[in-house]
Amino acid sequence: MISTAPVKQTAVLVSVIDKRQNEDQAFEYLDELEFLASTLNIKTKYKFYQKLEKPDIRTFVGKGKLEEIQTAVKAEEIDIVIFDDDLSPSQLRNLEKEFKVKIYDRSLLILDIFLKRARTAQAKTQVELARNEYLLPRLTRMWTHLERQRGGTGTRGGAGEKEIETDRRMIRNQINVLKKKLEKIEKQRETQRKRRENQVRVALVGYTNVGKSTIMRLLTKADVLAEDKLFATVDSTVRKIAIHNIPFLLSDTVGFIRKLPHNLIESFKSTLDEVREADILVHVVDVSHPSFEEHMKVVDETLAELNAKDKPTLIVFNKIDQYRDHLEHWEEEEHGEDESRPVSLEYLKNSYMNKENTSAVFISAVNKENIEEMRDKLFELVKDRYLEIYPNFLIPDYYYGKYEE
Repeated sequence: MISTAPVKQTAVLVSVIDKRQNEDQAFEYLDELEFLASTLNIKTKYKFYQKLEKPDIRTFVGKGKLEEIQTAVKAEEIDIVIFDDDLSPSQLRNLEKEFKVKIYDRSLLILDIFLKRARTAQAKTQVELARNEYLLPRLTRMWTHLERQRGGTGTRGGAGEKEIETDRRMIRNQINVLKKKLEKIEKQRETQRKRRENQVRVALVGYTNVGKSTIMRLLTKADVLAEDKLFATVDSTVRKIAIHNIPFLLSDTVGFIRKLPHNLIESFKSTLDEVREADILVHVVDVSHPSFEEHMKVVDETLAELNAKDKPTLIVFNKIDQYRDHLEHWEEEEHGEDESRPVSLEYLKNSYMNKENTSAVFISAVNKENIEEMRDKLFELVKDRYLEIYPNFLIPDYYYGKYEE
């Protein structure tokens, strides 16, 4: 029987550690890059890193590291070399000449994942536009004519250069077509949004793969896609629900990530309007992740870029079951005297829930732990906004004070 499963490509990952980073952070970024690659069915064979004051202007890494990577690529017949930062057009051209295989940088990898996961016409158009705008200055012979598999034909100049110019014209034309298509879709979406002006709008936001879609499914009891993958949700999903008879719209939006391509944010501005126009944000955090505080910072910075940071926000620390598991495993392992014990869940709760102007709840969406507490806290925020829109609406007396224990 002939297998129809897609052939898994192989890759090596490359990172430069500059003076702004420490090694632990760089290794974590590479682990995240590996997770991104696996989302596109790409298997990581090796990871390379080099400490430099700044990336080499010509080949990103130094000459010695370049030769080391070349040896591995040839020996293992690697398909792709993936860099954890954006490459300039000249760096991309030089690296393709050196390696004779396809080169990805972090932005292009993310763009391809978005392209694979987009479902609606709007999301597909937005990602195609962002990808074409990103590729236009970076076209090389190995990317021409719908990205031929494996280059290295040895042609020089002449026909190859003409092919690139032809492809550039095709991409420019495609960009114009996509922009017009997006304008038409956005006008339709604007009409839809105007119909919701007198409704309370709540948006789920957070780093990618923190459990937003699982929470959406719990709150709405709707069949919403929830996977343990980066960017399982690319399209925004909006559902109308009610808590204690107060209705509101809840939207699940695309997850944020470090080094999110700027032109992708630009193209996704209309989808992210669900965030910008929301009355309330529910910031979901994977508290079991070692870098959850950095992830929170990334989300805050992205919200600031969208002019959506200063909104009433409920912080939902998800995956407390996994946090407990990590603590138990730490207790069972041997540690040196200089290794400090991870803080307890109670300590985290006290530190975040006692912060001024912060509404927070700690839950496990998978185990449905503290879900009612989350609903109650969300109700308080929704109720306040609902009474601003409908000041004459009467809330039954028994709702008041019920949740202030």
